[in-house]
Formats: sequence, structure tokens, C-alpha cells
Amino acid sequence: MPLKSLVILAEGFEEIEAITPVDILRRAGIRVTTAGLEGLSVKGSRGVTIVADKVLGEDDQDFDAVILPGGTNGAENLASSQTVNQLLKTMNNNGKIVAAICASPALVLAPAGILDNKYATCYPGMEENFSNYTTFKEDRVVVDGNIITSRGPGTALEFALAIVEKMAGKDAGKKIRTATLASW
Repeated sequence: MPLKSLVILAEGFEEIEAITPVDILRRAGIRVTTAGLEGLSVKGSRGVTIVADKVLGEDDQDFDAVILPGGTNGAENLASSQTVNQLLKTMNNNGKIVAAICASPALVLAPAGILDNKYATCYPGMEENFSNYTTFKEDRVVVDGNIITSRGPGTALEFALAIVEKMAGKDAGKKIRTATLASW
């Protein structure tokens, strides 16, 4: 059975942080479903509108990973959703991969308690939203157990490759690094 991931898109999402993981995971043979928080058509922070595969629903726990792009407005919209909050807690409690980049670790994962007793990173300055139970790291990508966090648009490719490695193994990550000419 193929590995499956869910990328949740909320109005104001950062386009690079959403599309890069979709592209890289699909290159690795991982099934990616995009879900719009409020509808199928979702406008990003730079005005790019994406048509999602589906609208986020209550039945979205059947994934191996959930991925949250950043963008402050997008992260705030994700954070205000009870459906997202419950999905994250369920996925985390089941040991599934929870990945967030930019503002989303600080504005979505931290308030939900997902980062408690974890190492994590986020967009510079947003770490002030971490609780005292989270250890902030300035690394471009931080993997702590089933939690993957990253800094922002410039780290989106590294973030996506870390997700591939966590889901499909280091060899799959190496194959995609080589194919995409990633230099680290």
C-alpha cells in the first residue's frame, strides 16, 4: 500500500512551502492529497490560487503524514480550525508524521501542545510563541521523532526531503536529492 500524505492549504499559505513538498513527495512515489481548509480554491500569500484535491474533513486521519505550510495568515487560519487541531492531535498520538514549516510550528503546533518536550524550529522570531516545554533550534530543518519543522521558504526543499527520508527512507531521499540536483 503506498504511503499517503496530506497537505492542508488555508487562505494565506506560503506557496513555496506548499508546492515544494507536494512535488518532492510525489517524485518519491508518495501519494499526496491537498486539502483546502474552507474550500477547493485556496489563495496563497503571493496571490497564487491553488485548486485543492478535496476539502478538509473529519475523516482525514487515514494518512501517514500531515504537512502544514506556513505564511502567517495561512498559519493563523490553520490554528483557528478545530478540525485541524483535532487532526494534528490524532495524527501525533498515533505516531504519524506531523510536519510544519515557517509560522506553522509556532502558531499551529505549539498551541496544540504538539511541540511539548520536542526540539523544533520555525521562522525567525516566531519562536517566542513556543512554550517553555519546547527547545528551539536554529537549524534549517529539525526532526524530533515524528515531528518535522523547518524555518521558511528558503528551506522548503530541505523540509520536503526530510519528510521523504522519514516516510520512505534515506535511499529514497538520496535518489530525489540526486535527481533534483539538491546540493546538501
